[in-house]
Amino acid sequence: MATEIERKFLVKGDEYREQAQGRRYRQAYLSTDKERVVRVRVVDQEAWLTIKGRTRGVSRAEFEYPIPVEDAIDMLENLCQQPVIDKTRYRLPLGDHVWEIDEFHGVNDGLVVAEIELEDEDQPFEKPDWLGDEVSGDPRYFNANLIAHPYRDWSE
Repeated sequence: MATEIERKFLVKGDEYREQAQGRRYRQAYLSTDKERVVRVRVVDQEAWLTIKGRTRGVSRAEFEYPIPVEDAIDMLENLCQQPVIDKTRYRLPLGDHVWEIDEFHGVNDGLVVAEIELEDEDQPFEKPDWLGDEVSGDPRYFNANLIAHPYRDWSE
């Protein structure tokens, strides 16, 4: 079984943009059940179907499979829960890891989150200056939850 160990942080400023190219991602969910999340994602002319298990700490089972982009677009438009998550992702190598910084658009405009995948939950990693508060344990920041509770609707 594949396991995803991921920590998530808010981002301060936009310094990361100078160090990485962004790519547009469109993704939506066939299921957002707490026990299993099923996602469809399109990036350029590539697409994937991803199944993720229940999050325990910062870990969860994850399985990802390439699918035809035409099928993925059809699923995004006709089968998936709406709205589609629209974001620009920047990948930034730092030390032994790669940070993924997501700038959200549409109903989640203004939200910027950085993620790092680790081999072990307690693995040390370098923290860049633009890294803000950790939100790994806050389900509001899970992409699957941004459909039902978009960032624009959050109250301070």
